Amino acid sequence: MDTTAILQDILEYVDEHITDDISPDLLAARAGFSTWHFCRVFQWGTGYSVMAYVRNRRLAFAAYELTLGRRILDISLEYGFETHSGFSKAFRRYFGYSPGTYRLHAHCDRPFPPSLPRTNNYLNGGIILEPKFVNLPAVKLAGYALKTTTSDGENSKAIPAFWSDYMSDGRMERLHAESFLKNHDEYGACFPEDPETGEFEYVIGVEPKDGATIPDGYHVCELPPATYAVFSTPPSNAANFVPAIQGTWNYIFNEWFPKSGYEYAPDSADFELYDDRCMSDAGKICDIYIPVVKKQN
Repeated sequence: MDTTAILQDILEYVDEHITDDISPDLLAARAGFSTWHFCRVFQWGTGYSVMAYVRNRRLAFAAYELTLGRRILDISLEYGFETHSGFSKAFRRYFGYSPGTYRLHAHCDRPFPPSLPRTNNYLNGGIILEPKFVNLPAVKLAGYALKTTTSDGENSKAIPAFWSDYMSDGRMERLHAESFLKNHDEYGACFPEDPETGEFEYVIGVEPKDGATIPDGYHVCELPPATYAVFSTPPSNAANFVPAIQGTWNYIFNEWFPKSGYEYAPDSADFELYDDRCMSDAGKICDIYIPVVKKQN
């Protein structure tokens, strides 16, 4: 059996025993190598040290468990982390954002059995979507707000329903007829969740003109100043627009963040920006703004 086949067997074994005790000695014995030699072959073949790879796979499986609505503490213990805090720190260190932020914005399927050729292809340039980076001052918004939570996936139902109601009950027409509008670009903004309750505020809004008087009945808030990584969704028709947006969110959180050298900026808000490119029947595009800071070594 050649080295690639041996390592492929080890990767599959790790996935099959992801919640078991795994050590370099155990894996080396399965591979038929000394531990010293195995660790070097593994590093050369995958780009990771043995236990760094195991930890990252556990975090990938844990991310999937988060999308199922399980308690973070239960996931922490199942995947070998002694405390909620230890798991959250490891998750943030690897993915660049908290477990709660992941559950809010992204979903993933159960991790596929790993393929060493596919992994090597990815390491050699498989990323297909790169952001631009912009620095924005604080942005004032006026519009409508929703309080929701990630608990039991409530936000994944509440936010689409919020948009549906907004577009059908007259509020959209009323907002866009106001004289205080700076332009007609719409923001869909997520503000930081309350760590105690898990609640967060989602706002549909527009930018008002500087100094404009905003009538009662509108929610007024401000996006903090930040550096943003800006991702544009793939051009889509109306039927595929929402899946394209969700697919881009999943790419950002499952693919881009772990390899980017950036992490989600604390005490910031992310948003989707809907401008004139969203109005056509085909080729619809929106931009997703993610507040980021460089990871600290």
